[in-house]
Amino acid sequence: MSDPNSQFQAPPPPIIGTETPAGPTMSTPETLTGIFFEPGRVFEALRVRPRFLVAAVVMLVLTLSVTAVLFMRVDMGEFIRQKMERSPRAAQQTPEQREMGVKFAKIIGAVAVPLSVPITLAAGAALYLLGVMAFGGSISYKGSLAVWAYSSLPPAVLGTVVAICVLFLKTADSVDPEHLLFTNPGAFMGEGSSPILTAILTQFDLLKFYGLFLAALGLRKVARMSSGSAWGVVISFWIIGIVLRVASAALFGS
Repeated sequence: MSDPNSQFQAPPPPIIGTETPAGPTMSTPETLTGIFFEPGRVFEALRVRPRFLVAAVVMLVLTLSVTAVLFMRVDMGEFIRQKMERSPRAAQQTPEQREMGVKFAKIIGAVAVPLSVPITLAAGAALYLLGVMAFGGSISYKGSLAVWAYSSLPPAVLGTVVAICVLFLKTADSVDPEHLLFTNPGAFMGEGSSPILTAILTQFDLLKFYGLFLAALGLRKVARMSSGSAWGVVISFWIIGIVLRVASAALFGS
């Protein structure tokens, strides 16, 4: 008689670490275009595979482009000089000191504006991480980076298009570098308007609200939060931003 155990074959060992994460997958080019048309699907893909680097590079390129066109179309030295002359401290400075201040401010502006992109990305992601934790959710820092980067990308693209159109369509002497975008009521306030009121109205911006909508959607999808909690995170930081802007306007008049 044959041994009944001779035909027995042990089952193959389980394969560890090859499970496919549940959720849609999208390539980076698909996420960059899809965030405009199907943001929910994009954020679901980012939950599976969080990424942010290419979106951040695109925003940096956009910022550099606007800065370059601004310095090409507008005499930033004269703009800064006029701002300094209206300052109460101008009477205490010699002409040489003011000119040195103008040169220094031009360099700072040219460097600080592009540099603000990675700083804002890193700080904003940290805030979203803390906000999600405060509302009882869970998200990785890389996931927060993905949400911040991709929720900021569409407003950045639209804002860049508007800003460059304004710079080329308006005459150089009529361009106000501080109000290139007319997407909020604060942009229509005159020079003698209340700085505090202008700071408040500036925060009611169409592009900013677009970014808040995308951020709330992104946190809901990536962190698997409820819609109320996701909106609670973004609205809380929006209100904090208003408070900081008002405080700056009250202290420094701008």
